[in-house]
Amino acid sequence: MNNTLLTNNSAMVALETLRGINKDLASVQAQISTGKSISNAKDNAAIWAISTVMETDIASFKQINDSLGRGMATVGVARNAAESVTSLLQDMKELVVSAQDDLNTDDRTRIQADINAKRDQITNIVNAAQFNGVNLVQGTDNVNFLASLDRADDGTVSTSNITVNRQDLTESVGSYGTGTSLATNITSSAASVDSTGVANQLELTFAQVSGDTSALSITINGSTVSQAFDTNEATTITALAAQINGLGLNGITAVDDGATLELINTNSFVDYDVTYDAGGTNTIAVTNNGDTSENATAAATQNVTKTLTQRAESVELSTVAAVNDGDSYRVTVDGNNFEYIAGAGETMQDVARGLKTAIDAGGLADITTNVSQDATTGAWSVDVDYGGSGTVSLSDNGQAGGTASGGLFGLGNIDVSTETDAAAALNNIETLLGNSIASAAAFGSAQGRLESQSEFVTQLSDSLTSGVGTLVDADLEEASAKLQALQVQQQLGTQALSIANQSPQSLLSLFR
Repeated sequence: MNNTLLTNNSAMVALETLRGINKDLASVQAQISTGKSISNAKDNAAIWAISTVMETDIASFKQINDSLGRGMATVGVARNAAESVTSLLQDMKELVVSAQDDLNTDDRTRIQADINAKRDQITNIVNAAQFNGVNLVQGTDNVNFLASLDRADDGTVSTSNITVNRQDLTESVGSYGTGTSLATNITSSAASVDSTGVANQLELTFAQVSGDTSALSITINGSTVSQAFDTNEATTITALAAQINGLGLNGITAVDDGATLELINTNSFVDYDVTYDAGGTNTIAVTNNGDTSENATAAATQNVTKTLTQRAESVELSTVAAVNDGDSYRVTVDGNNFEYIAGAGETMQDVARGLKTAIDAGGLADITTNVSQDATTGAWSVDVDYGGSGTVSLSDNGQAGGTASGGLFGLGNIDVSTETDAAAALNNIETLLGNSIASAAAFGSAQGRLESQSEFVTQLSDSLTSGVGTLVDADLEEASAKLQALQVQQQLGTQALSIANQSPQSLLSLFR
């Protein structure tokens, strides 16, 4: 090797080698101290960029999990409230059932006091059922909880939410709509009206021909009796009266009045279907409450169908129209308007029940309501039987765009002061109980979905963390072994540099 005093090539080589060893040693020491093989963009720009994006997503998913946690807590409070309301409504139903008996005034007063106390407790629960200021059992606006961060192939990012529907368990009457008319969704149909307000009477007058043994059938609210004609009217009428009274139908009495069979109805919504066996020669005159304009005669080849209800009319709802949030329906009984405004997800059955509840809560005396479904068309109807002194004028109307009634609409009017009130309360408390149960079930489903999403987000975050570790984490076993090797190389490099720096001393000895 050519050595001079001015240029020490051996030292330069040794120094360069030592510099490379020290650089590698610094890199390995950084990996050991940070735990990462790539800790900044200088180490590997592409991998650093990918890992940084993934780490940002991981941090976002932690925030999403916090949102889901708040959602689970909020929905959990609402579910507990709905279940508590359901329990109280079940207690109220038991009280209402007990009021169906023939009780004295004091007993009814005590039962009503218990019902009022439970109603007040329900109100307290509904008002207090909030978490972080959000009450899911009041109002109609839905609540969104952040559920996921979605990154597309092109790098764009969007979020998705889990929507929890509020289940209004207040007693709100809602606000009648002012939008599109819904009159085509509802039809008012009048049945036979007894303007005197007395009990309905269906009279069958026989003109019997001796020797004719054809049969007569009478169907009353689905219960049928049949009787073959005897040799005279009296025997036939006596046999029919005995059969009808033997059915034990509530409010129906058959009276044998010689040549006339009287069916007296003190109940509501009774259908009579009178059918004479064709082929005979007997005749039957059918009279409604003595109204001769409604007389009908059944000859040998004629069937007679007679429907009677006491001062009753019916509102039939559409079988095809959808029910939207805020759809408002109104019926008028004797000049009094009764309204129900539908909520989200409700059906015509809910509207019918809501209208019934509104009428029952209206305070009219001598009124009975019923919700029925046509067996053929499936249409739901509200039947109104009014025994007051005024006229029955049942009109119908509907407007869109209202504010929905609360799910416990009518709760404050549950009354068992009389037998009639108790009978109405039994149907209405069943409707309220159904609404409460449906609300609790909806919240339970939503809470389960939030919990499932939270578990998924946790697992996804763990998977992303593992992926980032694969990209940037250092292999500490490998780094440790490499560190020891580099330390040995560093020592050897230092010795080599020391030897190389001693070369000029050898040259100087030549001049001694």
